[in-house]
Amino acid sequence: MRPSSSNVTDIEIIEDFSATARCDEGFLRVRRLRCRNRRADGSSSPVYRVDVVDRPRLDAVSVLIYRRAPDGNLEVLTRMNLRPAAYFRREQTASMTVPDAVSYLRVEEIVAGLLEPSDKGEEGLRRRAAEEVKEEAGFTVRPEGIQLLGGAFFLAPGILSEKVFPAAVDVTGVTQGEVEGDGSPLEEGIHLQWRPLQAVLEACRRGDIADAKTEVSLTRLLARLG
Repeated sequence: MRPSSSNVTDIEIIEDFSATARCDEGFLRVRRLRCRNRRADGSSSPVYRVDVVDRPRLDAVSVLIYRRAPDGNLEVLTRMNLRPAAYFRREQTASMTVPDAVSYLRVEEIVAGLLEPSDKGEEGLRRRAAEEVKEEAGFTVRPEGIQLLGGAFFLAPGILSEKVFPAAVDVTGVTQGEVEGDGSPLEEGIHLQWRPLQAVLEACRRGDIADAKTEVSLTRLLARLG
């Protein structure tokens, strides 16, 4: 699959089967729980409801792919991906505190992928990160070349159990090959582009790139490189 701008202009909802689908099946699973807090003195809080969203594969790894440009400055590779959840925000304008004029048909972000049960420890993180770089960006890198950018972080700890492990890799001088992709219709809208690191960071801070893992990874890489 070759990365290219796509002529996708809309994502059409064919069916909304939320009312009949089980919440404990699918790509995301919602656990609806009744809980109470237990205190050190043996007492407990009133019972309250909690909804927890899990993935069958709990966590993910993100990879900030960068290179040194001829002028000596760093460039970052980003992907424009079709993101239905972000796109369908447009149907809920009445619930927005601040009006959002962006459609979010595509969201610009860095490479990322789910961790498999076999991905154990730092070795597993590096191996999975290298595989995602090959699949989503076309660069063949060694797991040993993957830089782990500190501890994992939650994206929405109030509801989502997933943590993201941030990583980076320098592909200066590495030849880009075919972008494999996963064959999903969501891959139809991808577009890869190199941008100056500082420009991407500024876009994150303006909200033009509305992806937390991208901003976290950029700031951590800059801190590491000094």
